[in-house]
Amino acid sequence: MAPSALGTALDWAAAEGWNPGLNDAACFHAADPDGFLMLYDGDAPAGSISVVRYPEAFGFLGLFIVRPDRRGRGFGRRLWEAGLTHLDGCTIGLDGVVARQASYGRAGFATAHRNIRYAGEPRRSGPPDPRIVPVDEALLPALFAYDRRFFPAPREIFLRCWLGGEGHRAKALLEGSAILGYGVVRACRVGHKVGPLFARDPGVAAALLNDLVAGLAGPVALDLPEPNAAGLRLAESYGLAPVFETARMYRGARPDLPLGETFGITTFELG
Repeated sequence: MAPSALGTALDWAAAEGWNPGLNDAACFHAADPDGFLMLYDGDAPAGSISVVRYPEAFGFLGLFIVRPDRRGRGFGRRLWEAGLTHLDGCTIGLDGVVARQASYGRAGFATAHRNIRYAGEPRRSGPPDPRIVPVDEALLPALFAYDRRFFPAPREIFLRCWLGGEGHRAKALLEGSAILGYGVVRACRVGHKVGPLFARDPGVAAALLNDLVAGLAGPVALDLPEPNAAGLRLAESYGLAPVFETARMYRGARPDLPLGETFGITTFELG
């Protein structure tokens, strides 16, 4: 899929209410240029699927959308089969909307946990933490190593774009030279989203969230794994409320990820 076609798929995602980021197309495409498929009905784009293949035999499926006026004609099945072919041999993750979870289960995906999107006008609490610094080039090697605990595969190419993309702001909280957590906030079609937000404990997460939302106008969204009860309480303490949910599902071996330190998922589309 060409970057322009990926933009079309993200427009469809916006129409579905998923509120993609303004610079998502560039960073998504960087992660796997061959991992975005568009199906055409004649010359007209009819449906999309993203099947990003990471190293170490892990892939993530998202942006599975058939245009409303092309549904019921078998396009979804064709996209699905082509996407799984691209991820042959991989453990595959996805974040499934409620309406699709049963069909994903029949396709061999097992639910690991629910993810809850919290959104609203955030209430900041307290002054900035002096241990928080912008993520710069010098910090990247340590940050890539830190991120590796939270994702089933290395994703340095994606992160280079995500951390420095237009409309993105990335911060890390340091204790000496050790990273205790980091987060990214990005501009979206409506407001902003925070993700990822990874932290050693709720206090570090709160300090980072407080810094990331400083000066933002409009609503902010944060996608949390439901098993992280402290994360849910943190979102609520900032005045955010549940607005949407998915199920994190896997086909293949379920990765062992530190959900208790995951205070914000990077994206529902790429994991």
